[in-house]
Amino acid sequence: MSVKSKIWYLEQINLLKDFQEGELKMFADLTIMRSTGKNEYIYFPNDPSKIVFFLKRGRVKIGKYTDDGKEIIKAILHPGEIFGEMAIAGQESRTDFAQALDDDVMICATNVEDIKEVMNKNPKLSMAVTRSIGERLMNVERKMESLIFKDARTRIIDLLKQMAEKRGKKIGDEILLKHDLTHQDIANLTATSRQTVTVTLNELKDQDLIYMERKKILIRDIDKLK
Repeated sequence: MSVKSKIWYLEQINLLKDFQEGELKMFADLTIMRSTGKNEYIYFPNDPSKIVFFLKRGRVKIGKYTDDGKEIIKAILHPGEIFGEMAIAGQESRTDFAQALDDDVMICATNVEDIKEVMNKNPKLSMAVTRSIGERLMNVERKMESLIFKDARTRIIDLLKQMAEKRGKKIGDEILLKHDLTHQDIANLTATSRQTVTVTLNELKDQDLIYMERKKILIRDIDKLK
């Protein structure tokens, strides 16, 4: 891939939006762009935490497996997001797995020591990465609190609200949410069962709180979604 193409991709990364062309070129020299096929793993639990990744195209799933083999999805990432960044905070080995969800997912990989050096020279990047790590830790804390204090229905509704606020498109008083999640994915994200997800979504539909089509959910009034 040419340097010019690399820079174009790097410009789309959320944390690098404020970089000047010269800074992006320097960063491009430290990164490797590669494609990953659907369902391929980018890293596994216990792998050394030596690389930080930026997602350029497609989606990536971050999760782990319980002792009995059940999958728990911690996050589904979209283009522009960083992952594996806990290596910057001193993590020596991975605690989660990262898996491509789409065909031809493109990621940008850089050595953790290299990105630390760039962070030392660029306070904006340092602050952005620190903020990203903090947000990731807060999300984990919120998820733990949700599992302890909220029932399955509330967890599913909270996920819909979070997705709508982050990726939904407002249409009048309604919010259109486009997604590629199966009911099993939603179950894995909320630590519930596929049957519970199906029942909950059908109840919300019957109450005219949402309208569902394939890969689309229309939330009628997010304030009434409870």
